Amino acid sequence: MAIKKQFPLRLDPTLYNALERWAADEFRSANAHIEFLLREAVRHAGRLKDKDSLDNSEDPIK
Repeated sequence: MAIKKQFPLRLDPTLYNALERWAADEFRSANAHIEFLLREAVRHAGRLKDKDSLDNSEDPIK
């Protein structure tokens, strides 16, 4: 398992609550869902190579 970078993230409580509910709907933790959403956004923007996008992928099916 690759080492992940840790850093504090401050979010508006309303945004966090929405993300937490969304994560629960997808059977993920809030942390895993935030990482999934960020990875998808970076991939969509063309900033992540396909090879890199598969590393540490939580849910390769989605």
